[in-house]
Amino acid sequence: MTTIERTVSTTRPPDAVFPYLVDFRNAVEWDLATVSCERVSGDGGPGTVYRTVSEFAGTEVKLLYTVETVDEPRRFVIVGRNDSTTSHDTITVSPRPERGSTVVYRAELTFTGVTKLAGPIMRPLLDRLGDRTAEQLKTALDRL
Repeated sequence: MTTIERTVSTTRPPDAVFPYLVDFRNAVEWDLATVSCERVSGDGGPGTVYRTVSEFAGTEVKLLYTVETVDEPRRFVIVGRNDSTTSHDTITVSPRPERGSTVVYRAELTFTGVTKLAGPIMRPLLDRLGDRTAEQLKTALDRL
């Protein structure tokens, strides 16, 4: 398993940040790899399914994500799957003492088949993507 975790601080309060992140369709605005995201079924709560198309290392990656947990206003868990990858993503939002919010985004990636063999090669690419996505996430949240 490969884990990528980033922490982002924003001046926006949790009551603005959490609903934005829970609507996973917004990932196209803050996740640099996500090209498209559509809600296939559900109302945004547990059991909701999203279909995403991402671009990673020049390859199109399609995942079906299912919302596992929505503990408003603090924690959101969504799990994406395809034939070679499972991504277990946890987003935690906490108020900052001075003002705003802190967001922790943790993606636990499990690879199978040929993708599993490429894991060590993908790690630096995933780390760089995590850094760039954290920057974009901060920008998107600060605009709310």
